[in-house]
Amino acid sequence: MTAALLLALTAGMLGAVNPCGFALLPAYLSLLVAGASDARGAVGRALTAAAGLTMGYVLVFGAFGLALAPLAGWLRPRLPWLTVTLGVLLAVAGCWLLAGRRLPSPGWSARAPRLTRSWPSMVLFGAAYALASLGCAIAPFLAIVVTSLQAGSTGQGVALFGAYALGMGLVVAVAALGVALVRDGLVARLRVAGALVPRLSGLMPLLAGGYVAWYGWYELRLAAGRRDALRDPVIRVASEVQHALAYALDAVGPPVLLAALVLLTALGAWMRRRGRGADPAPVERTG
Repeated sequence: MTAALLLALTAGMLGAVNPCGFALLPAYLSLLVAGASDARGAVGRALTAAAGLTMGYVLVFGAFGLALAPLAGWLRPRLPWLTVTLGVLLAVAGCWLLAGRRLPSPGWSARAPRLTRSWPSMVLFGAAYALASLGCAIAPFLAIVVTSLQAGSTGQGVALFGAYALGMGLVVAVAALGVALVRDGLVARLRVAGALVPRLSGLMPLLAGGYVAWYGWYELRLAAGRRDALRDPVIRVASEVQHALAYALDAVGPPVLLAALVLLTALGAWMRRRGRGADPAPVERTG
């Protein structure tokens, strides 16, 4: 059982950088950077967003594995079209941010909050991440988690599902914390850059969306038997980057990632306390 849990944990970590959807991770981080600081500080903002993204991701995988597995044969040839659609939508969102606009999110007021400050929006982004990743990452999930559940090992299947989610969440949380802390430090020192960050952060969703759409088109060309797809320079370069990320995560392993998460959380809490202590005391007026 311990070996199976470790395998599920590692599969979750690698699922965060799968070939189909790994470009969505930097896009998500750029949207996190675009969010304004709030009362929770960098640590709370990053962990909340990471938890929302992870929940959306694993819920889609769980629903696909348990409810839609019988339809997998019909759905799999159509998944590239879904990948293309999601990529185009993300690229449009990037253009919207580059224009200096805000992305709306599910809200309950006339003024919609920024995307990165909304828990439902992060869950939806995680779901989109998962939908774009289904073609590449669903097979290990089905083999490790769903097989146990369908075999009647409910307890083991639930434990493996939790381990998979934890692996995915570890990668996302460490990346989000690192970026959020760097963002807060830079904005505190460069006020002009801080004003440009929300606009410039649209560049990453634009590039990531373009890649995701191109990858879906690449899969469609492969399915059609087009030989030119095998020599696609964009996919070749992206594959090298994705393989390097996957090998690095596999070499680092869960213990190092967990230690990094603890250290970054402690650093964020220390930076926040230091920032509060550095606030100038109000000047009292006399007379």
